[in-house]
Amino acid sequence: MLLTVLCFNCKSEAQSNKKQIKTNAFEVVKTETEWKNTLTPEQFYVLRKAGTESPFSSPLNKNYKSGVYHCAACNTALFKSENKFDSGTGWPSFDREIKGNVAFSTDTKIGYTRVEEHCATCGGHLGHVFNDGPKTTGKRHCINGDALIFKPTN
Repeated sequence: MLLTVLCFNCKSEAQSNKKQIKTNAFEVVKTETEWKNTLTPEQFYVLRKAGTESPFSSPLNKNYKSGVYHCAACNTALFKSENKFDSGTGWPSFDREIKGNVAFSTDTKIGYTRVEEHCATCGGHLGHVFNDGPKTTGKRHCINGDALIFKPTN
């Protein structure tokens, strides 16, 4: 009986699939309430709760204008329009990030390992990067449109 109780009450990092992001490791740090007051509900769900928007729901998916895609939470420049391509997945996709402005971590929430992308300034969840992109880099940065703000080139 004691062994059963111990087995079910012990919780280690190995048993937890939740990824711990150290929010104090980023330049921009806000409380959950501050983020909720700053972001739309959709942006909060994606950026702060690591959610995923529905495919083909973002107007940025088919945006082909010249400009730069910024973090919707802190305005950090993340991706250039010249590196955007139509992956057919339903999410804005890029073959490379603006170096130094995107951070990477390991995500195992859905049962297999993926590379998760975050804004390097505020830690907001952006999406994931895969190794099935175009020949230019071989990378497909699959990004939630709700995590981005597009700023056109003048």
